Amino acid sequence: MKRSGPLLTLLAGLLLGLFMLSLNATTGEKPTSSYVKPPSTGKPSTKASPSTPPARTSAPPSPSPARTPVPEGVYTGRTDDDSSAVAITVRGDKAIAYVCDGRNIESWLQGSVKDDGSLRLTGKGGASLEGRAKEAKAIRGTARVGSGSYPFTIKKSKKSSGLYRANSTVAGAKIEGGWIVLPDGKQVGILRRDGKPSPAPAIDPETGAVTVDGQQLTARPVTP
Repeated sequence: MKRSGPLLTLLAGLLLGLFMLSLNATTGEKPTSSYVKPPSTGKPSTKASPSTPPARTSAPPSPSPARTPVPEGVYTGRTDDDSSAVAITVRGDKAIAYVCDGRNIESWLQGSVKDDGSLRLTGKGGASLEGRAKEAKAIRGTARVGSGSYPFTIKKSKKSSGLYRANSTVAGAKIEGGWIVLPDGKQVGILRRDGKPSPAPAIDPETGAVTVDGQQLTARPVTP
């Protein structure tokens, strides 16, 4: 009976070891492994990014006003009140004008023509003329000479009508003459003898010939 004691003790230890081994297999901790980053797939991240505000766009420019350039040529006609005549010669971006009532009021003016069809001319004594092309074959504007204001609408002239001028000396007197030949053939002009004005004698529009105090002179077309 004494020999069975150690044997039972060994058997009990063996059973205990088997029990512990079985318990460790079923409940024991799994070995840990280091974290490996998954390979990149090349697809963009789906993470939302802050929205970018739309770029500001400037308002479209306002349309430019319609432009009517002034064609080159000579424009003649009478003022709205029919008291005077007006002639304007346009060449490129320059213009010369003559305003005359045929008795004692007259003014020569000159200035520039803008791309938008407007023009502003000035003369002696503060005289001025402002106008604008109208329908490409007429000029509408206002001339100011002395204390008078003369609105007008003048049309592009046809052959023989136009603006003429003469400068000479006759019998020791300085002669200065200006003529506006209107489309209907009528003439309006002033002749100055040493600065004194008087109605100008008629000229021949084809040749510009005019007789002053018995002497023949030549009035020439005016260009800028």
